Amino acid sequence: MLAKYGVFHAGGGLRTTVVFGLLVSLMLTGMPISIALGLTVLSFMFLLSDISLDSVAMKLFTGIENFEIMAIPFFILAGNFLTHGGVARRMIAFATSMVGHWHGGLGLSAVVACALFAAVSGSSPATVVAIGSVLLPAMVAQGYPKRFGAGVVTTSGALGILIPPSIAMVLYSVSTNTSVGKLFMAGVVPGAMLATMLGVTTWYRAWRNGYPRMERAAWATRARAARDSFWGVMLIVIVLGGIYSGLFTPTEAAAVSAVYAFWIAVFVYKDLRLSEVPRVLLASANISAMLLYIITNAVLFSFLMTSEQIPQAMAAWMVDRGLGAVSFLLVVNVMLLLAGNVMEPSSIILIMAPILFPVAVQLGVDPIHFGVLMTVNMEVGLCHPPVGLNLYVASGIAHMGITELTIAVWPWLLTMLVFLGLVTYVPEISLALPRLLGM
Repeated sequence: MLAKYGVFHAGGGLRTTVVFGLLVSLMLTGMPISIALGLTVLSFMFLLSDISLDSVAMKLFTGIENFEIMAIPFFILAGNFLTHGGVARRMIAFATSMVGHWHGGLGLSAVVACALFAAVSGSSPATVVAIGSVLLPAMVAQGYPKRFGAGVVTTSGALGILIPPSIAMVLYSVSTNTSVGKLFMAGVVPGAMLATMLGVTTWYRAWRNGYPRMERAAWATRARAARDSFWGVMLIVIVLGGIYSGLFTPTEAAAVSAVYAFWIAVFVYKDLRLSEVPRVLLASANISAMLLYIITNAVLFSFLMTSEQIPQAMAAWMVDRGLGAVSFLLVVNVMLLLAGNVMEPSSIILIMAPILFPVAVQLGVDPIHFGVLMTVNMEVGLCHPPVGLNLYVASGIAHMGITELTIAVWPWLLTMLVFLGLVTYVPEISLALPRLLGM
C-alpha cells in the first residue's frame, strides 16, 4: 500500500510531516487524544512502514510493563481519600492561623494551604477543589473581590503538579526512563520558590488595594491548628523521607500513601465513612483508567518516533544550525506553552517528552532539570484558556465565566511566567537539592 508497497517514495521529511499532520488532523476533529495517538500509529504503520503489526501489539503490552506506572493509581487514590477526608479543611485552618493577619490574609492562606495540600495529593484540580471550595466563599464573605480569590486559588492550585509527589513527574519518568525519586526531590525547591512568589504577588495586590486582614491568631490557636493538621502533613514526611532514606521506592511510597490516607480519613479524622469508600475507589479507578489508556497509546507513539528516528533528526537539525541549549530551551518553552492551549498536561508530557528528551540530552541539558522545566510549563498551561483545567474547576466553584476568570488570573500567571524563565536558565534551582542529598 502506497509507500509500503512501492506506489511512491516517502522521504524522511515527508514521513515526519505525515505523522504530525495526521495526529493534528485527528485531534482537530475533537477525537480524544488517546484514540488520536493510537490511530495515527496504526495508520502510519499500515500504510508507510515495514514494521510488523505484531511487533506493535507486543510493544503495546511491554511498553506499559513499567513498575513506576503503578504509582499513578495509588497517588490518585491517596489524593481522593484526602480530598474527601477533611484534610484540606484542617490545612486551611493551620495556614489561616499562621498568615491570616497579614495583608490579604485569606489569600495568603490559600497559597499556603494549596502548597501543603499539593504535597499530599499530587493533583492540581484536586487541590483547587479541596482548597477553593472552602476558601473562596470565605473570602467573598469577608469582602474580597471574587476575582482576587479566584485568581489566587486557580494559580496556587497548579502547585499540585510541581510539589512532590507529582503525577506529572511520574509520567515524565515513564516517558524518559528518568529517576522518579530524583524528580521528586528536584521539585521541592522550585515548588517552595513558586509558592513564595505567588504569595508575594497576593500580598502586594492585597496591600495596594487595602483588602481585609484577620485578627492575629493566639499561639494556642496556632498550636491547636498544627496538631489537627499533623496527620495530613505527616504524609509528606512519609513519602519524601521514605524515598530519600531508601526505605521504599517511589512506587512503594505511592502504595503506602494510599493506605495511610485511607487510615487517617476513615479512622483518625473520621470524616469519611466506610460506606463512602467504594465511591472513592470507583472515582479513582475511573481517573486511573483514563490516564493509563492515554499512556498506552503514547507508548505506541513513542515507539513510532523512535523507529522513524524523528528525535535524532531534530537534534541533528538543531546542531547543524548552531542552536545551543539556550536557544533550544527557549523553543521548548514556546512549543509547550502553545501545546498547553490545546491539550491537557498528561497528554503533552506523554507526546512531547519522548521527542524532546533525546534532543535535550544531546545538547547537554540535564534530564532532571528538563523534567522540572516541562512540569512548570504544564502548570502554566493549567491556568490559561482554552483548555486550562484549573480554570474550569475554579469556574465551577466561583460561578464565574472563563473569560472573566482568565482576566482574574493574569497577575499570578505573569508571576508564573517569570518563574518559568528562572527555572529554565538557572538549573541549580532544580538540581541543588538532589545534588546535596547525593542523588
